[in-house]
Amino acid sequence: MNYSRKLMNVSSRQLHAFVEICRVRSFVKVAERIHISSSGLSMLVKELEEQVGARLFDRTTRSLSLTEAGRRFQPVAERIIGELLDVGDSIHDAESILHARIDIAATPMVSASLLPSIIKGFRHTHPRLDIRLSDLDVSAVRTRVLEGDADIGLGFFVKPAVGLLRLPLCRFRLMRIGPAVSCGPAQRRVRDQRWADLANTELVGLPKDNPIQALIELHLAQIGKAHESRPEVNLLGTLIGMVDAGIGHAIVPSFALGECLRRGLEVAMLVEPDVYLDLFLVSRRGAAAKPAIADFAAMLKQAAAHPHELAASPVAPGRKPARKGIKPTPARRNRGAG
Repeated sequence: MNYSRKLMNVSSRQLHAFVEICRVRSFVKVAERIHISSSGLSMLVKELEEQVGARLFDRTTRSLSLTEAGRRFQPVAERIIGELLDVGDSIHDAESILHARIDIAATPMVSASLLPSIIKGFRHTHPRLDIRLSDLDVSAVRTRVLEGDADIGLGFFVKPAVGLLRLPLCRFRLMRIGPAVSCGPAQRRVRDQRWADLANTELVGLPKDNPIQALIELHLAQIGKAHESRPEVNLLGTLIGMVDAGIGHAIVPSFALGECLRRGLEVAMLVEPDVYLDLFLVSRRGAAAKPAIADFAAMLKQAAAHPHELAASPVAPGRKPARKGIKPTPARRNRGAG
């Protein structure tokens, strides 16, 4: 006998209706329970019987019973419905855990200078939320966000990147830092210095392809220092350490002001021109945003409003700078992906 097996094309809705009828033994009661009309329920059963290839119920005006095919089909339908409910619960639990966690990728100096106090405060206001921080270079931050391994990234994403949405959070001013000098408190105040005055200054810097260094190089070119050879390191923290060791001077964003002052370094805000760098929050284009991310971004902006701690200001169009080295980011359109 040539018998060709055919896969049944049944829906979970049909199986659910069948299992409920088996349990309650009443079309009317099941129709009320699953919020469907009696005729609609009868249609579901008819469609299921067509797929099974046999009648599943014997119905009279007074009784309802399973046929032999119905009795064979009942445990299979119950098992399928049970497994669907179990996997639904499992997925829901996994999603709940995932939504109770924020994965943040940030560049090392941002992670060290900006985020610890913010994360501590956020854990106080959101005690059931798990916050995970990865401190990475800017290209690795971009990759983790694009691949969905991080919900948000923080860094100086000067250029747009395909697949990323950029939200400017804070704007930091570029400053020149130098080795510590022996002076009294009155001489340790942050002062201004013209770019032109750097012409004879020995500098250490980041690699030329680093977005921060790329901006710095544009302005160094204006004073004839575009092609000079200078020591390079990959991380801002290392750069500050090199200056602290007396190896040279460096140009860094003012979000590192607190760390530089703690080390007793000489600090001067660069003028003529004043140059600012935006710190961006980036997320993957098209990804569903977790509700807690908006709260975290708001806390980050609020923390940045304390210049004595962060030397930055939140993005607030039309707001005046609070002090030297601080400038709000003006309102602008998001230019494509980035």
